[in-house]
Amino acid sequence: MKYLFYFLFFGNIFFLSAQKIQGYVETVNGSPIEGAYIYNKNSQTHAHSNNNGYFSLENSTIGDSIQIGSLGYKNNVFIITKNALERKKYSLKEAPLELTEVVIKPNINALSVIAKIDLQTNPVGSSQEILQKVPGLIIGQHAGGGKAEQLFLRGFDIDHGTDISINVDNMPVNMVSHAHGQGYADLHFVIPETIEKIDFGKGPYFAEYGNFATAGHVGFYSKESLEKNTINLTYGDYGYKRNLGLFNIANTKKNKAYIATELINFDGPFDSSQNFERYNIMAKYSSRLDAKTKVTTSVSHFTSTWDASGQIPERAVNSGLITRFGAIDDTEGGTTSRTNLNISLQKNIDDNTFFKANTYYSNYNFLLFSNFTFFLEDPENGDQIKQQESRNLFGLNTQLKKNLTWGDTKVKLEFGSGFRTDKSADNELSHTANRKTTLENIQLGDINETNIFGYVNSSFTLGNFNVSPALRIDNFNFSYVDALLDLYNNQTTSKTVFSPKLNIVYQSNNNTQYYLKSGIGFHSNDTRVSVTDNEDEVLPKAYGLDLGTILKPTKNLFLNAAAWYLYSEQEFVYVGDAGIVEPSGASRRLGVDLGVRYQFTNWLFFNTDLTYTYARSVEEESGENYIPLAPNFTLVSGLNVKEIGKFSGGIQYKHLNNRPANEDNSIIADGYTVCNLNANYQWSPFISTGIIIDNLFNVEWNETQFATTSRLQNEVNPVEEIHFTPGTPFFIKANLRFTF
Repeated sequence: MKYLFYFLFFGNIFFLSAQKIQGYVETVNGSPIEGAYIYNKNSQTHAHSNNNGYFSLENSTIGDSIQIGSLGYKNNVFIITKNALERKKYSLKEAPLELTEVVIKPNINALSVIAKIDLQTNPVGSSQEILQKVPGLIIGQHAGGGKAEQLFLRGFDIDHGTDISINVDNMPVNMVSHAHGQGYADLHFVIPETIEKIDFGKGPYFAEYGNFATAGHVGFYSKESLEKNTINLTYGDYGYKRNLGLFNIANTKKNKAYIATELINFDGPFDSSQNFERYNIMAKYSSRLDAKTKVTTSVSHFTSTWDASGQIPERAVNSGLITRFGAIDDTEGGTTSRTNLNISLQKNIDDNTFFKANTYYSNYNFLLFSNFTFFLEDPENGDQIKQQESRNLFGLNTQLKKNLTWGDTKVKLEFGSGFRTDKSADNELSHTANRKTTLENIQLGDINETNIFGYVNSSFTLGNFNVSPALRIDNFNFSYVDALLDLYNNQTTSKTVFSPKLNIVYQSNNNTQYYLKSGIGFHSNDTRVSVTDNEDEVLPKAYGLDLGTILKPTKNLFLNAAAWYLYSEQEFVYVGDAGIVEPSGASRRLGVDLGVRYQFTNWLFFNTDLTYTYARSVEEESGENYIPLAPNFTLVSGLNVKEIGKFSGGIQYKHLNNRPANEDNSIIADGYTVCNLNANYQWSPFISTGIIIDNLFNVEWNETQFATTSRLQNEVNPVEEIHFTPGTPFFIKANLRFTF
């Protein structure tokens, strides 16, 4: 009896002592919730769930109160019992968004929470709008809707992706050595309603992102499953039609699968119809092999075809030769397609070790006809050019995460490696006439480029400080066979670049974070330039520094602010008359970012993001050192209603300031402010309707602008001035949605 008493006594002491709680956080239909916040209200210890929803919470005792929460879900609160010490699954129900749920911690990307807030308060309706969910990023379209958008971020005219790394489900979007420019990032294969999460960061501070991640990076992640089947029909001005279908195939706790389809037609407001058509199809399947292992496969395909009126000179409009929506050469346009296969594996090796990998393949085809200078070079046939390529892209990403404890110091290690290979056949730039006749081959050849990389991230928690040193190494092999040479010559070169990073975060409490980020990034040059003898222009580096804060001064207010600096060894500038990008020397940028998210009520949300930038070329004299089209001030803001009864909607506006269009600031690209409105009404659980109005106040604005030297057919001398693509006027669309 005495021994039984001792057994029970010491057994109770054991169970009452500090224990480790482990489990999985998931939705009610069994999908894992990554980044859920698990908090012990008694010991004030906390943890976050990983990609598989798994968490491990130290220093917990029977009787402690545990809270599990995630943005957009209702908190789950429970008291620890003996049974709770066993590994369990904890389900969270969806709930209205509340900023009070946002917790700022150094081991999560608090800025990415902003994108999640914006996605829930103002859902996207097009692939273009997805990019605009990145705070501070502004886009412009200037080729009939089919070309990748022009991007502006942190004082960069990024063109189509030269200084921002973009990926979808860890599959790269940027195209190296593309026929239309380095880093070309066409995101139109993404159906926006399938996106669940956006991860982004500004500056070259993240070792898992390599090429093009200088101004920043963006990662889009698709949903594992669909809540409901959806059919959405949208019709609008200028022949706009969009038909969307989202269909569940399987939705069990072990197997999930769905198909998404999209068809878009659009004539546009132009005098010559755009005849734009795009269709998308995507299928995704994920299977939980066991509690620790998940395999996911996705396939997708998209094709776009379009005609375009191109960029037009101001003098042609001012003289009455054409209208703002007219054309000098309306035979521009093109077609593009991409087919993707992406297979990923996620596995918890043990309680403190997590592994994930994905391998991908893309077949990509691109054909574009443009005319930037009209009759400058060829007064008889005109200056139309053709840019074309056929590409196979494949690669592998692997990542291993390990949590350790060294004394009182918590350590997180992350090791990553992989490769990417691009094989671009018949990469072409030619002088053509009327899309049919090739007058001259300017460039033609086969490109083979391989990037092998590895990196290590580390994180040391020292009291309120979190110190994160990291190092990335990239090796590039470039190969180009010029088909215009009489003799076969495979030009090759290779280059290796090291990219160290150091980020320091100070967390004074759950609602205040200060950080200092520093790092070196790079963007590779076109293979056709890299195989020449100028080694300094192969992998030019960018050196960045951010000093900032993320805080919640009140429960409904979320602020982020940063002062930053970026020095780039080599700026890439678009040259319109040749249809290429070329290096133009070193540059520096100084700037300030400010973001605000405020929840007035449980249904009214306000957001704003502004960036001020001072951008100059380093190697030119003062007054001649402006960087063409680099924006000095951008502002994006919105007021959104999240479900007042059956109503939801919002108003958003974006502002891009006047900016220099050439190096001496003698030509100005005019700024603009454009407002958009959306409103939706839920008639029943199965039927809803909505309207979307772009350019609510019908302002006259230029969506994209370039300082270009051109000559019209009746002109003797060329003229350098602004050439622009007009922004869409008042444009209304209505949609009807069925869910079942």
